Amino acid sequence: MDRILMEGMVFFGRHGVFPAERQVGTHITVDVELEADLARAGRSDRLEDTVNYARAYEAVREVVEQDSCHLLEAVAQRIADRLLEFPRVEGVRVRVRKRPPLPGSFQAFGVEVSRGR
Repeated sequence: MDRILMEGMVFFGRHGVFPAERQVGTHITVDVELEADLARAGRSDRLEDTVNYARAYEAVREVVEQDSCHLLEAVAQRIADRLLEFPRVEGVRVRVRKRPPLPGSFQAFGVEVSRGR
């Protein structure tokens, strides 16, 4: 199966267990891999023969910016569910990361989920 890669998308969301995370919000980074058969699109060079990246991006943005979840696992699941509704998408891998308000030195905490039809 072929893959469409959407990497390093950054949105502002209000996700987390801590009240400050839900009130103040933070930047959420999302990477997505969509599994789809891209052979037809490769031959035809037509948008209607592939997954529309712009629409997939908007779906991810809507989940991160409009919903509010306690867990990154729930954010990732909602993104996966939305993207699996797209025609031609057979599977999806979603990575969601953020930097929670915790003391210490770290780059980010995150989760990765893989889902298929």
